[in-house]
Amino acid sequence: MTNLIRYDNACRALAEAKAVDEVKDILDKAVAVKAYARQAKNKDLEADAVEIRMRATRRLGEMMAQQPKAPNAGEQRKQGILGNQYQPSDTGLEKTHITLNEAGIDKNLAHQARTLHTLSSEQFENAVTRSREAVQRVVKIESDRNERLAKIAEIAAGNSELSVAKRYPIIYADPPWRYENPPIGATSRAIENHYPTMTLEEICALPVNELATDDAMLYLWATAPKLAECMKVIESWGFEYRTDMVWDKEVIGMGYHARNQHETLLIAKRGSIPPPKAGTQPASVYRERRGEHSAKPTFYYEMIEAAYPGLPKIELFCRSPRAGWEAWGNQA
Repeated sequence: MTNLIRYDNACRALAEAKAVDEVKDILDKAVAVKAYARQAKNKDLEADAVEIRMRATRRLGEMMAQQPKAPNAGEQRKQGILGNQYQPSDTGLEKTHITLNEAGIDKNLAHQARTLHTLSSEQFENAVTRSREAVQRVVKIESDRNERLAKIAEIAAGNSELSVAKRYPIIYADPPWRYENPPIGATSRAIENHYPTMTLEEICALPVNELATDDAMLYLWATAPKLAECMKVIESWGFEYRTDMVWDKEVIGMGYHARNQHETLLIAKRGSIPPPKAGTQPASVYRERRGEHSAKPTFYYEMIEAAYPGLPKIELFCRSPRAGWEAWGNQA
């Protein structure tokens, strides 16, 4: 109710204002209230303040349009004559002219005032409605962001440093990529509801180079938008790319240039670790319907186990630890 009373009073004061400084004072107060309301997370008060500021700016535009001609037209164009005021003189009250600067109105505000004044009443009211709705959207976005951050913090509470006390010849990883430009039909927000994401620099900085033995294999999952960055990860971790495999998910997804239905497993090596035994290599394409978010088919675990049955294995960014494997990740 208090906000409504303030809003009504401001509207009434604008309607009754006769002088530029009265309108400018209302406008300045609206700006201050908007800043306070945003800090206090009072979306209704902020929307009221935005509307009052727009109405005060439009009122300034009306006053500027009604300004009298200055004695010197060139000086009027130069200074931006706004209106008249009366100053005491020896002969009584002498009429002088007020410039925009003297009234505390900069060029940006003057432009806004003229623009709003040129709108029809219907156009202006529509603009006010859109501005109020924009405030509500911003507040909701901020609220959703705070909730998301809280959830990410909860998920990340189980994070631990990647220890290199023990070294592994087989490393399997599915990095939690952060998408600067989210895949179509998804957002970074949706991804981070499942797990905290990482930038390319953060992923490359993991001490996998020290975690891996001198002779080792790396199996690295890569989504289509992150393929080039995955190659940088392979190099940063001390491996060399050798080949890849494709998981056909059976279900077509979304995409900007192609509707993705697959994910790629990059295979890299370091040193002189031998490949799988001749004749046991699987086909490069495996087809299995996708399951829950980010989960990979057990086929690939079994493939790696069959290729290197006696070697220690570790899965980075592990979601569900597998018997016989070491695991690292906040969901492990």
